[in-house]
Amino acid sequence: MDRHISAPVGRETAEELRAGDYVYITGTIYTARDAAHKRMYETLREGGDLPINIEGQAIYYMGPSPAREGRPIGSASRMDKYTPELLDLGMGAMIGKGKRSQEVIDAVVRNKAVYFAAVGGAGALLSKCITSSEIVAYEDLGTEAIRKLTVVNLPVIVVIDSKGNNLYETA
Repeated sequence: MDRHISAPVGRETAEELRAGDYVYITGTIYTARDAAHKRMYETLREGGDLPINIEGQAIYYMGPSPAREGRPIGSASRMDKYTPELLDLGMGAMIGKGKRSQEVIDAVVRNKAVYFAAVGGAGALLSKCITSSEIVAYEDLGTEAIRKLTVVNLPVIVVIDSKGNNLYETA
């Protein structure tokens, strides 16, 4: 089923999605890769606050390449150790490509979240759905800094839904 949703992704929206659904996301999402996840985890361990309000946010595991002329971002191309805690804090969705650990799957179900897959190798095409990009935290991490993206009809597929159905296991 094709679905059009807005980001941030609320729990009610995540619960309606099923593994295998084609979804087009419009709104604000964030990028964060390994180094940013590690820093957020360490910040929480030290009793600090995250640099973004994680509630309902969709985190795209993307390390962007430099922008071409006239574009806000370059090609839009895993973090399992840190993800369950972010989901427990209210993160609503993740966008990636690879399989997830059982701990992450359990956290997706526990928190009624969703894991989307973006098509691998289609970064240049996906970048056309990104209308703005700005670094909002950890600028010193370079391409692994947290970025705030505005997206329009970003195409993804529900891989793990809020019930634990896993397209990688059933397809």
